[in-house]
Amino acid sequence: MPIQLIFSDIDGTLINSEHVITKKTVQAIKQCASQDIPFILISARMPSGIIPLQRQLGSLDPIICYSGALIVDQNDTSSEPLLSVTMNPQSVQFVYQQICNRFPKISFSAYSFNRWLVPEKTDAWIAQEEAIARTPSSTYAFQDQVPESLPPIHKLLCMGDPEDIDQLQTVLSEATIDAVFYKSKPTYLEIMAKDVSKANAMREIMIRYHIAQEHTLAFGDNFNDVPMLRFAGIGVAMGNAPEQVKGSADFVTLSNDQDGIKAALERLGVLTLNY
Repeated sequence: MPIQLIFSDIDGTLINSEHVITKKTVQAIKQCASQDIPFILISARMPSGIIPLQRQLGSLDPIICYSGALIVDQNDTSSEPLLSVTMNPQSVQFVYQQICNRFPKISFSAYSFNRWLVPEKTDAWIAQEEAIARTPSSTYAFQDQVPESLPPIHKLLCMGDPEDIDQLQTVLSEATIDAVFYKSKPTYLEIMAKDVSKANAMREIMIRYHIAQEHTLAFGDNFNDVPMLRFAGIGVAMGNAPEQVKGSADFVTLSNDQDGIKAALERLGVLTLNY
C-alpha cells in the first residue's frame, strides 16, 4: 500500500538528543514533500514550539499541537484553528489545587492556544522546558481565579520528580476527573480534555486530505504515541522507545540519534537511495 500521509512526533522522534533535526532527516522529509506526501508534525508542544521546526522542513502543512487538542493550518488566512478542544475549567482548578495542597514540589503550568501560563517563571522546571522547547512562558495568577474566569486551556503540564509524578497520577486516577492524562516522560505528566488523542487528530487530518487510514504512516517514541502508532496504517517506533511502545508498533527503526525516520522511509520504499 503506498504511503500518502505521514505523521511524526517531535521530541525523541524527529529531533535528536541535542534537540535538533539532523541534515539527513531534513533531506528525507523534503523528499517526501517533493512526492506530494504531507509530513504532519504532531506533538504535545504549543504552536510556537512546532512552527520553527516546520519551517526548517520547508513545510506549510497543518500542525497538531497539545497531543491533538489543537490543529492549526498556517495556510488558513482566518484566525480559526481547524480543531480546538479545551479542558473543563473545574478540572483545571482541581489539578492546580491538588498540586498546591499536596504536591508543592511539582511545577504546574497551562497552555491556551499559543500562550504558556505559569504561576512562577523562576521555577527550575519551567526554565528547563523553555530551553528545550525554545518557547517563552508568561506568569498567570491561577490562585486568584475561579474556574469560570480561566482562559480556554488546551493542556496542563505537571513536572517533577518521578515519585511525585507517579503519586499525582494515582490521585487523579482515583478522583476520576473529566480529563485524560499520561506521562510523556517519567518527570512529565500531561493532562488534556478526555476526548483528546493524537489518533483523533490524525483522523481529522485524514478527512481533510481525503486519505484512507491504510495509506498513513506514523512515527513515535513514547507512551503518548501508542494510540497514534496503533491507529496509523503503519506505526513505526523509534529505537530509543520503551519496549512497551515498540510492542505497539508494526516495526522498530533506528533511534532518533541515528536518523531513524530516514531509515524507515528507505525501508518502506518511500524514499529512493540516490537523494
